[in-house]
This record gives sequence, C-alpha cells and structure tokens, in this order.
Amino acid sequence: MNILDHFCQRASLCGSALLLCFSLTANADEIQDINKLFKQGKQAQALERVDTYLASKPKDTQARFLKGLILTEQGKNDEAIKVFSSLTEDYPELPEPYNNLAVLYAGQGQYDKAKIALEMAIRTHPSYATAHENLGDIYAKMASQAYDRALQLDKSNTATQTKLALIKDLFANSSKSSKPSKATRSAATEAPAQPAPTAVAAAAAPAAAVAPPAAMYQPNPSSPTAYIEKTVLQSVNEWAAAWSSKNVKGYLAYYAPDFKTPNGESRSDWEAVRNERISKPKSIHVGISGAKVQLVDDNHATVTFKQIYKSSTLNDSGNKTLMMVKSGDKWLIQEERSEK
Repeated sequence: MNILDHFCQRASLCGSALLLCFSLTANADEIQDINKLFKQGKQAQALERVDTYLASKPKDTQARFLKGLILTEQGKNDEAIKVFSSLTEDYPELPEPYNNLAVLYAGQGQYDKAKIALEMAIRTHPSYATAHENLGDIYAKMASQAYDRALQLDKSNTATQTKLALIKDLFANSSKSSKPSKATRSAATEAPAQPAPTAVAAAAAPAAAVAPPAAMYQPNPSSPTAYIEKTVLQSVNEWAAAWSSKNVKGYLAYYAPDFKTPNGESRSDWEAVRNERISKPKSIHVGISGAKVQLVDDNHATVTFKQIYKSSTLNDSGNKTLMMVKSGDKWLIQEERSEK
C-alpha cells in the first residue's frame, strides 16, 4: 500500500461518526431515508432522492453534504469537489468540508491544494485531530515525492535513500495495524439522527470521531468576557481562512456594511481591487500570530496580531489591527490598519 492509499484509508470516516450541529427540520425523515440508501450502497437512488430534495431546499446544508458523499462514492470526484467547495464558501467556519476536499485533492495528486484545505480545516477547528493527522500524511507524501526527485538527480545519495525508505516503512507498518476507533465502530451500528460529515475515500477504515463544530463555541456562563473574546477571534480566523482559500465572497462577507475603506474610496471600488488581488495569485496563505482581543464594549472590540502573508507572487508580514463590530450573531470588520 503506498502513502496515498494509506492517507485515503485513514481519512475515510464512517458516515454516522460525526454529526453536524444543525437543528432538525420537518424533512428530517427524508434526509434519514436518503442517508440509509447511501449506507446500503444504493447510490443512484440516493442521488436521485437528494437531488429532488435539494430542488425545493437548495441551501440545505445536510443534503448538500450528503450529495457530496454520494458523488464521491460514485467516483464523480470533480462534481463532489464542486459540492464541498460550495459548502466552504457558504460555511467557512465548518472544518469537515475542507477535510473532504483534501481527501479528494489527494486522490487526484493535488497535494498542495490538499495541504491548504487541511490547514483551513485546522484553522477553523484547531482540535480537529483527523485533519491534523491527514496533514501529516500529506507532508509525508510531498516529502516522498521530493526524495524521489532528489534520487533521480543523484542515485548515489544514501541519506536520501534512507529517508525515503523510512517514510515507506512507516506507512506500511501503520496500514497493517490500522483499526477503526471504538467511537466509530459503535456509531456505525446506529441510525444517526442526521446525516454526518465524513472524510471520503476509496477505502472504509474509519478514523476517530471529533466533536461537532458548534461544541467549540458554547458560552461559558462563568466567563462571559472570555466567551466574547473567543467568538471575536473565531471570526478573525474565519476571515483569514476565507482569504487563504481565495473565497472572495466569503472574505468580503466579514466586512461590515459601514466598513471604513483604507483610502476613503467607495466600497465597490475597494471590493473590486480586493477581488483582483485575491483572485490573481495561484495560491494564498494568511497566517495569524499572537492575536490579542481588547473589548471596547459588548458590541465593539479591537484585535491586534502579526499577519504573515504568503502567495505565489509575494511574501509579506506586518502588524495588523482590526476594529470589530457585532452584527447579529457575527463579528465583522469595521476598520483595519496595517503596520510594517
């Protein structure tokens, strides 16, 4: 078994292992029935049913996620990528669609894209153990390719030969001892209340389940200030994740309607410039380091951090300050300042 096979095997999660935290609807039974068809291997029927369901509820997140799983099981990976990419645009705070994209990209040999997707999954949900492990596999696969190229150039390089052999031995041994986690095995025998997000791949060895995304953001009654700071910082991380994924729509959604543009230009002109600058590079990675939140009041906060920007055309870093305002249940950027 090669490294990619091992990555895909461990990345595959049982469809009932992870539950998205969405409220039940009147059509929950229909989703349940479609999910059962999917688990029974009746992919064509499941796809027909989910398409009918989405015709009347095109924004239903569970149904869209389930459709992505069905398409992947049918080997329609390009269509599945479109489904999961759309979910990351509409719900950049959810890590599971990013993780699934990474598995699909890895299956196509697009390891750079897989790495970026996993990094965003981790950025939105730092305790997502599956994404951390999968990212390690991607790094190992990329290292393996680099060692192979090095040996093609210099076949006498014994140090490179040793490193490559170690990586192959590591994954060969891991694949032999890979077993489903206890939580996943027990969940697999039960009918879930809602369809579950899953990392999708050709093999069926499940990895460990993680807590639902919303569990990270439950308020702590004993520390309301800490909770507010956490939600502010979460919005900043999601903003950076949308930027890194070149999701212009999602990125711009984190700016308040009364956002003060840097040079006093119109909002439309500023958005046009941002659209061009985000769309032009082949890849973007925005890192946030040492973030600090200072609450002004319950509806206003200031966030300072070091921003590390890397793209296919530019590497830059500097200090940034974001003035945030609460809008409904979200925190949006009202003003931003950069310092070198």
